[in-house]
Amino acid sequence: MKYYIIAGEASGDLLGSYLMKAIKKQDTQADFRCWGGDLMEQQGGDIIKHYKDLAFMGFWEVATNLRTILNNIAVCKVDILLYEPDVLILIDYPGFNLRIAAFAKIQNIRVVYYVSPQIWAWKKNRVHKIIRDVDTMITILPFEKDFYAKYNYEAHYVGHPLLDVINNERTKGDLRAFQVNYNLDDRPIIAVLPGSRRQELKKILPIMVKIIELFPEYQFVMSKVKWLPLSLYQSQIKNKKITLIEGDTYSMLQHAKAAIVTSGTATLETALWNVPQVVCYRSSFISSLIAWIIVSKDVKYFSLVNLILNKPVVSELIQYECNLKRLKKEFEKIIHDNTIIESIKNEYQHLYHILGDAGASDNAAKLIVKNDIR
Repeated sequence: MKYYIIAGEASGDLLGSYLMKAIKKQDTQADFRCWGGDLMEQQGGDIIKHYKDLAFMGFWEVATNLRTILNNIAVCKVDILLYEPDVLILIDYPGFNLRIAAFAKIQNIRVVYYVSPQIWAWKKNRVHKIIRDVDTMITILPFEKDFYAKYNYEAHYVGHPLLDVINNERTKGDLRAFQVNYNLDDRPIIAVLPGSRRQELKKILPIMVKIIELFPEYQFVMSKVKWLPLSLYQSQIKNKKITLIEGDTYSMLQHAKAAIVTSGTATLETALWNVPQVVCYRSSFISSLIAWIIVSKDVKYFSLVNLILNKPVVSELIQYECNLKRLKKEFEKIIHDNTIIESIKNEYQHLYHILGDAGASDNAAKLIVKNDIR
């Protein structure tokens, strides 16, 4: 079969690559054409557009790049027609992917959505577009199946693919090898995950790195995105003492005592590595104002960890609360307060249990390859 896959972010590239690997087990003749990244390319995908050219954060940022986005949509539609896929697989990225779903439906192309948009948090009216245009919805968060059931629409919950990803990495590497590889000393490691978008680095990273000089007893290690230039990081870090690593995020988390994380999939990854964390997020004033207006008042939390557990397990510093004073206060809790640290880790175990067993990628692949699931 021919599979056309669209992922618009780094997390989508990761999950998409594992899905492709699982599909190849089910369909040895699988052919992939993708909008994604390096990981999907490594699985044999013919990459049309890299997600680095697609990832725009915030309402204002999307508006100012609207011409580029609309041009990408037009290019995608033509490319789909030329490729003539048996199935279109959409991974999150709703502003783009829901438009492509509507187009594919008109063309009588089977549409599978893998990783549901977070419409339960904002823009709930999008559920009607999904019901109309998406043949198969595959969810990775346990409460999403019930959300769709309220609209008499069947969603297939397969578990969370990050369990597959992280279980695959758990036995790799030891602390001493990690220290030697990156010229680290014996001080405890603090992981810094500033996100994968330029806007995130510019808005959030300067606040994150200010904390380094306040805690000289720790060494800070930051995950760098391969496709973003080193100069972008250096301009935000300036002369702060921090070690940059590339393509080795899980080794960093495996050996970290605590973490400072930009909200997103990384918060869940950090939790599954059992690392206490403080979650940070800032966007432009206009984007934050729009979000405040349209985000469902039923949604109490920002990070995936707190959303899934439905309680404030990790501290969330959002917008103007994301400042050095608050970050220092919350960071001290997760490195010095053993009661808080133990509580967080206990909740992480509950989170792991809620997400279910490993095998999400294989479960999703079976649904996708099986043609009669529509």
